[in-house]
Amino acid sequence: MNHNDRLTRLRYALDIRDDEMVRIFELGGYSLNENDIYKLLKKTDSENFENEYEMECSDEMLERFLNGLITSRRGARGTEEPELELTQENANNLFLKKVKIALSLTSDDILKILEDADLVISKNELSAVLRREGHRNYKPCGDRYIRNFLKGLTINYRQ
Repeated sequence: MNHNDRLTRLRYALDIRDDEMVRIFELGGYSLNENDIYKLLKKTDSENFENEYEMECSDEMLERFLNGLITSRRGARGTEEPELELTQENANNLFLKKVKIALSLTSDDILKILEDADLVISKNELSAVLRREGHRNYKPCGDRYIRNFLKGLTINYRQ
């Protein structure tokens, strides 16, 4: 699962319009127009069935979008800009944490969302995924968790 997939599925789950996407990116400190948003979300007509998009979503773009989502949902926290820490290795963990913050979800809410998508995990397993990288109980979050989390968000937010 790449950043474009995460962004596309989150946009669908939360029913975010293109103009809102532009505003959220701006709140995160990244300037895009609606045409750029279209390119981020539009797959190319590739014959090799890869998930290739017209414009690749970089680590910085995704993290700035998630920071903007937090700001749009919960308000600005301060004047200092948060340090960017998203990489390919921790993308799922950070994605889950930031969406959790933006939507003011508790661990129980996340467990319920995953359960709605037919994935049952323990509270301890979720806690390990939400820990800071480098913590002794940290566990990398797999694509399966994120896919099911986004599926559960769609079930909960689009009905």
